[in-house]
Amino acid sequence: MASASAYDLRFDSGRICLDLVATVGGRLSESPVDRLAGVEPLRAWLLGAGLVPGSTPLESVDHRWLIRFRAARDLLHRIVHTEVDGHAADADLERMNALASTAPPAPRAARTPDGTLVLALAGKPDCGALLSQIARDAVQLLTDPVARGQLRRCEGETCSLVYLDTSRGRRRRWCSSEVCGNRERVARHRRRANPPLSAE
Repeated sequence: MASASAYDLRFDSGRICLDLVATVGGRLSESPVDRLAGVEPLRAWLLGAGLVPGSTPLESVDHRWLIRFRAARDLLHRIVHTEVDGHAADADLERMNALASTAPPAPRAARTPDGTLVLALAGKPDCGALLSQIARDAVQLLTDPVARGQLRRCEGETCSLVYLDTSRGRRRRWCSSEVCGNRERVARHRRRANPPLSAE
């Protein structure tokens, strides 16, 4: 699996659990991209996803965290895709429920030197607590009939991402109009510009 740099992280699925699943791109292609290819991309993802406030020190995030986040990502990928198609395996649901059972991180209001209140964590970031927050988001998503009804699979040829379609008329076709949508528009333009030769 190819790796991607931190700027390739995506947060356009509509839910944090789906954003974690989206850290693998092009699952259906010959060379999928792992956006969590190391500890630094994981730290960037934690900040970008809003799981930790921007000023949170993340030196405790290490290779063990990476292994656990990747395992949770693969679990959520299986669950979300099988739920969109039918029903997830009970064993996977139990694993998700076990992840969700840990208390999520406690937020607190902290005052900056200039007197402004900012969001902070009550303690050092804990891997299990952050994974619990993501798993709880997945539990809420999958048990909410309205949100569940908005789940869509991207129509991109090599994309397997699932997102929430909250667009007017529920007409969104791609996980991202700028990524998969643009690829489709370019491919359509090429097909029009270079029509296949008809056999004579």
